[in-house]
Amino acid sequence: MDAGLSQVGARLRAIRQDRGLTLEEVATSAGMSVSTLSRLESGKRQASLELLLPLTRKLGIRLDDLVPSGPVDPRVNRSVIRRDGMIITPLTPEGSPVNTFKITYQPRSEALELRVHDGYEWLYVLSGKLRLQLGEQDLILSSGEAAEFDTRTPHAMSAAGGRPAQIISICNESGVRMHTHTA
Repeated sequence: MDAGLSQVGARLRAIRQDRGLTLEEVATSAGMSVSTLSRLESGKRQASLELLLPLTRKLGIRLDDLVPSGPVDPRVNRSVIRRDGMIITPLTPEGSPVNTFKITYQPRSEALELRVHDGYEWLYVLSGKLRLQLGEQDLILSSGEAAEFDTRTPHAMSAAGGRPAQIISICNESGVRMHTHTA
């Protein structure tokens, strides 16, 4: 659980006690049971807007007062995805408007199915050689090369030659679904 959210109950209790209010007074005026408020304050009940909004009104505070506005950890900690011979490492947080991935493609002998979806994709080859099939074009991109294309054009990617290819891929939400979800 997020460290800030895990402290909501303790902050709620401290504010209630600073105002000299009992569990019963606050719970009753917020329309909840004393047991629910007690469990919320002790961290045994998960905080939700449905519970917190009436409490913040009663206590005369903002939701922001319950969650510290300390520094946000900028590191991205998401799991690697292995799919269809690819190793996909997310480089942006879940839900970002623009998504970035490091993708490792393995060499393949079989032909790839061309796919189409809404959006755009930008890519940069970090190492190896990438085969980009884009409509009627069959391109080989080497380390240091980049490409941008409309993903409504039928396309497929794989490593070219005998070793893996690593790329950085930047795409919108439609591209995320194509890279990270099975068909």
